[in-house]
Amino acid sequence: MKEKILQTSVEPLIDYFNQIIPLNSEEKKLVTELFKSRLYRKRQYVLQEGDVCNQFNFIVRGCLRMYKIDEKGNTHIIQFAPENWWMIDIGSFHKRSASELSIDAIEDTMVLQITHEDLIKLYISAPKFDRIFRVLIENSFVTLQNRLLQNISSTAEERYLSFMETYSHLSNRLPQTQIASFLGITPEFLSRLRNRLVKSKS
Repeated sequence: MKEKILQTSVEPLIDYFNQIIPLNSEEKKLVTELFKSRLYRKRQYVLQEGDVCNQFNFIVRGCLRMYKIDEKGNTHIIQFAPENWWMIDIGSFHKRSASELSIDAIEDTMVLQITHEDLIKLYISAPKFDRIFRVLIENSFVTLQNRLLQNISSTAEERYLSFMETYSHLSNRLPQTQIASFLGITPEFLSRLRNRLVKSKS
């Protein structure tokens, strides 16, 4: 019974991997053995600034955010990660260095996570996962690069429309202050922007 519960708990992740490269029974068994489920309560830290990022997190249910607090106490949100997304400070995880970022749960969030040590073990045991995680990291790099370009060259309205395209299913789950922080604008400006867009459609 315990094995059945554990297998069920990793099923969303196995489905995710299968969409990239189909897994055989032995590879599915490795996923079941090496990924551990964990529940983070709302506002609970997954990673605190100054700590080493030890976990590669796949979100099964809920939402995480990664952010930086500057010297003036302002919060700069770098990424949201809802269901079927990954969350990690990739630099800290691979370099085994102290993170300059924090990750916490915006709502009660269930994740499947693997440690750095177990990820290496996974690569060695089944080289297919080396290819899978290379795809994941490449996709993440492209996403962050596009976000950087947006911040440099796009208007606030263009950034908001892009946010709605990427995170449409999150728009009603996130506080306006957090959406504004992600977009690099004030909540007041976001409110005016939303009102203007609504009026333009009416």
